[in-house]
Amino acid sequence: RSKSTFVPDCDEKFHTYMLDWNAEGMNFWVDHKRLNRFENQHKTVAEWPFDQAFHLILNIAVGGNWGGQKGVDENAWPQQMLVDYVRVYQ
Repeated sequence: RSKSTFVPDCDEKFHTYMLDWNAEGMNFWVDHKRLNRFENQHKTVAEWPFDQAFHLILNIAVGGNWGGQKGVDENAWPQQMLVDYVRVYQ
């Protein structure tokens, strides 16, 4: 159950990315617009493995469009990820 979206100016201005995660499901948002929902069907742990502790990892993947087949695309440099803030609520 996946979905993708394109944020055309993600490299030009700040955006708000949000994950609202509770026992009933997960809602994924960009700039306060919900893009996807993943619901807990209350079946098996294989279908809902999210009832445990997790770590938050912010990642900037580098390599261009090669998918790792040819190493890192040297034309992808320089790159940076600017984060204004991260909030976690319980």
